[in-house]
Amino acid sequence: MLRAQLEARGIRDRRVLAAMAWAPREWFLPSHLAADAYDDAPLPIGNAQTISQPYIVGLMTAELVPQRRDRVLEIGTGSGYQTAILAHLVRAVYTVERLPDLLVEAEERFRRLRLTNIEARLGDGAHGWPEVAPFDGIIVTAAAPQLPAPLADQLAEGGRLVIPIGDLVSQELVVVHRTGTGFHERRIGGVRFVPLISRLAFTEESRP
Repeated sequence: MLRAQLEARGIRDRRVLAAMAWAPREWFLPSHLAADAYDDAPLPIGNAQTISQPYIVGLMTAELVPQRRDRVLEIGTGSGYQTAILAHLVRAVYTVERLPDLLVEAEERFRRLRLTNIEARLGDGAHGWPEVAPFDGIIVTAAAPQLPAPLADQLAEGGRLVIPIGDLVSQELVVVHRTGTGFHERRIGGVRFVPLISRLAFTEESRP
């Protein structure tokens, strides 16, 4: 059912479709929302955070163009759903979450799924994970007013970064490709994400 939904909306990458068919989305939701797991809509996961709708997860993953040997940085672990899909596609995923309760729950799900290629830590995601940079791909699952400079710096040449850019109301999904001549941006449509809380993005006081 999920695969058919995604294909109907233009997601064609077979590896991405297979990874999303593999991941039990209901495991990443509060139990009372399990019946809604495969609706194409974002859902609350607590702490004023959400799990993105399946289409957006599929779109962002496909735009990253993940390869089996890649090392990927994820900013905003959240429920761990996007993390798990990436872990099914690449060699290693490094994920940063700022909310300890969400990180504990996500790591338990990774253990349950026997995913051993994920490193997770608590912190300010806008600063990335410089000790293990550069990354072949970076995916940011919270909105920022602009691309935080540390994340751009940690993207390897040839790598791609996917991030929602805008204000608290209106955002666009932006794909950044780093080449030997610099950074090239492509905007692929309007989205609505929770804010990236950091001195390099939105302050805690700016949250709706």
